[in-house]
Amino acid sequence: MKIAIYPGSFDPITNGHLDIIERASVIFDKLIVSVAANAEKGSPLFTREERENMIKETVAHLPCVEVDSFSGLMVDHAIHHGAVAAIRGLRALSDFEFEFKMALMNRSLKEEISTLFLMPHAKYTHVSSSMVREAASLGGAVTEYVPAHVDSALKEKYSHG
Repeated sequence: MKIAIYPGSFDPITNGHLDIIERASVIFDKLIVSVAANAEKGSPLFTREERENMIKETVAHLPCVEVDSFSGLMVDHAIHHGAVAAIRGLRALSDFEFEFKMALMNRSLKEEISTLFLMPHAKYTHVSSSMVREAASLGGAVTEYVPAHVDSALKEKYSHG
């Protein structure tokens, strides 16, 4: 069984993330979407549990996808689950340098974990969780960028609905 990890902060999950998840789910027998506790990104809008629950609802139609969370090194988490690959999304050339360096570091830590870069559909290449949060915080409509239940959660957090 080929297992992959798709790590990220998913604060919140977007349709771009879902597109990557759907693409990876046909390549691997099992895909584990893992919410990372990432101190570099500051305080998340949604708790770890809220993010996990939003992801679970988003991927309910994909039986080979599981959701969990982790802290520490992603490669250790991947090894723990028997994964052979880490999935990373590339939206634009600007993502590449950071992701390339991270992939090289991960390979140096655990050579048995490969990094697979996937690109979302072109209509999502400008979408990021931080941009969605910012637009939603200012009352902007983000319905085309996130699943409906995530849009509702954003409206509730920002009291615009």
